Amino acid sequence: MPLRVNLRHLEEHELRLQGELPVAELDLELRDDMCRTEKPLHYNIEVQELENELLLQGELRLVLTCECVRCLKSFEHALDLKHWTRLLPLDGEEKTPVDNDCVDLTPYLREDILLEFPQHPLCETDCRGLPAKQTGKAKKATKPGDSSEEPSAWAELNKLKF
Repeated sequence: MPLRVNLRHLEEHELRLQGELPVAELDLELRDDMCRTEKPLHYNIEVQELENELLLQGELRLVLTCECVRCLKSFEHALDLKHWTRLLPLDGEEKTPVDNDCVDLTPYLREDILLEFPQHPLCETDCRGLPAKQTGKAKKATKPGDSSEEPSAWAELNKLKF
């Protein structure tokens, strides 16, 4: 069930909303193979009605299961929006849709969560990536121009005649 607030309840006093929202309700439509959402969104939000607007303030927390783009190690990354604030207009061009005196907060949560997703998730900031492939023989140090060097891909491309 989406996260909704009834405007009539706000006429008397502000509301505090706490709980979990299943990831399926957020409808994140992720197309990134490096980040997955498997755990619910935890929220703690205070909702106030100010003249013709709703003021949302609180905390949002969503734990992502990610794969490091450098070493492909799986790890968890927490999206913590500790001082999350959103102002929703109830009048004007950009007014928030109201259905039976209720406002669905889910699209606004979704939008701000997606903005916090990591672009290139790293398991550690100094991740060095995949380990270098070791061959059975130890490589000896060679000088530039030494004939015992392995041929480079560029050398092979230079052999092509067009």
